[in-house]
Amino acid sequence: MRACVLTQEGLSVASVPDPQPAANHVVVAVRTAGLNRRDHWITVGKYPGVQLPVVLGSDGCGVMEAEGHALDGQRVVIDPSMSWDATTDTQGSDYQILGMPLQGTLAERIAVPAGNVHAAPRHCSDAEAAALPLAGITAWRATAKRAAVRSGQHVLVTGIGGGVATFAVQIAKAMGCKVWVTSSKTANLERAAQVLGTDGGALYTEADWAKQIQSQAGHIDAVIDGAGGPGFNNCLGIVRPGGTIAVYGATAGAVPTMNLHRVFWKHITIAGSTMGSPQDMADWLAFVNDHQIRPVVDSEYMLSNTAQAFARLASSEQFGNIIVRIAE
Repeated sequence: MRACVLTQEGLSVASVPDPQPAANHVVVAVRTAGLNRRDHWITVGKYPGVQLPVVLGSDGCGVMEAEGHALDGQRVVIDPSMSWDATTDTQGSDYQILGMPLQGTLAERIAVPAGNVHAAPRHCSDAEAAALPLAGITAWRATAKRAAVRSGQHVLVTGIGGGVATFAVQIAKAMGCKVWVTSSKTANLERAAQVLGTDGGALYTEADWAKQIQSQAGHIDAVIDGAGGPGFNNCLGIVRPGGTIAVYGATAGAVPTMNLHRVFWKHITIAGSTMGSPQDMADWLAFVNDHQIRPVVDSEYMLSNTAQAFARLASSEQFGNIIVRIAE
C-alpha cells in the first residue's frame, strides 16, 4: 500500500506492507487524513522520542474492513489515543498517539483497536470527518471538561487559525458563550467573525491586546490557551477573579516569569489538558452530532502532494484543518 513515510532522508510517499491486525484490532481503508501541528514537530525533530521510519498522521476517516463488526462497510473516524489511563483523569504511562511510533493515518489502510473506531457523523464530508479526532478531542477536553465553560460565559481563545483553537470557538459558541479570539493576523480575526461568529478579537502582536479584549468583553470567565510563552501573564491579567485558564500547549515556549500573585490573589484555576480519553471522544462526537458542527477545512491535498500539505502546515498560514485525500 502507499503511505507518507518520514525517514532520516525526509518525507516521501512510498510503498509499505499492508497492516496485519493483531487480536481485537480492525482494519480501516483510509479515505482522508488530517494534519496536526504534532506532525510538523515530528518532521523537524522537535517532538519528544521521535522514532524513524514512521508513517505519519493521527486523524483519519475511512471505511471499516472487519467482517462481523457492527460498523463493517460503514464510514468511520479513528480515535488516535492509545492506552489512556483507565481512570480517565490523565493519559497513562503507556500512552501513545497514532502517527509515531505507531503507524499513522497517512496510508491507504491502518489497523487499530476495535474500540478506537466510531461512526462518522453523517452531516460531515470525508474531509470534515477526518479533521474531528485529534484537534477536536483536544479542544473538547480543554473547553468542555477542564475549563468547564457554560452558557452565558465570556471565553477567550488564543491563537485562532489552528485546528484546536477553531474547534474551541465552535464548542463554546454552541454552548451559548460569547467568544473573543487573538491572532497575529487581521485576516484571521475577520474570518473568525465571519465563519465562526466570534464576538471580537485583538492582535496579540500589539502591546495592549489584553486591554483591547477587556474593553470589548467587559470580563473573561475562561481562557483556552495553546501558546504559553511571554503572553501567558496577559491571560492571568485578563481572566476574571475565580476564572479558569485551560492550557493545552506551549507553542510560544515557556512562561519566562509567571505572575503568581495574580494566580492566588484572583483565585485563578490553571487547568492542564491534552488530548482526551475514550469517553471524551464519544462525548465529543455526540456533541458534534447534536449541534451539527462542521469542521473548518482550510485546504485539501492528494497523498501524492503530501509535501505541499506539510509546507502549508509549516507556514502557520492556515485557518482550520489541512486534509490529505488518500484515495486518488
